Formats: sequence, structure tokens, C-alpha cells
Amino acid sequence: MPKTATIQTRVDPKVKQNAQMVLKTLNISMSEAISMFLSQITLNKGIPFEIKIPNEITAKTLKDAENGHKLHKVGSVDELFQELDS
Repeated sequence: MPKTATIQTRVDPKVKQNAQMVLKTLNISMSEAISMFLSQITLNKGIPFEIKIPNEITAKTLKDAENGHKLHKVGSVDELFQELDS
């Protein structure tokens, strides 16, 4: 089937850039990725992943993290895994 429909959308430039880097690694074009996403919507008869509204605690935690508040810092990846294992 020939591809003749066009979609235009506005996205955050950082989101686009980060997605392009991932897609380049996968050797998939942005157009192919969007086509795959739309195909999955059709096959799943909905969004192909779970979407939830965060509860109050999760929403506050996400907001704090975005603002750089209450972050737990470690000196290295090894230190992080040691803390997680303890």
C-alpha cells in the first residue's frame, strides 16, 4: 500500500533529538517509528502501552525530582548497587 498521508506535529526539540539518537542506533527512521506506533495502535485498538495518572505521592515525587529536590546521590554506580543490595 503506498504511503501518501502526511502527519505534522510539534514536539519538544530535546525529546525529538533524544528519540533520533535512539532510533539511529536501531537503524529506524523517525517516519518508520511513527508508522510502527500507529500500526500498534490499530492492532491493539488503543495505545500500545499502559498510561496512568500518577497518584498524589508519585506526582509529588516526580515534581520534586524535576525540580532537583530530595534527590538521593551516590558517588558511583558501584556505590548505588551496594546500597540497593543492602
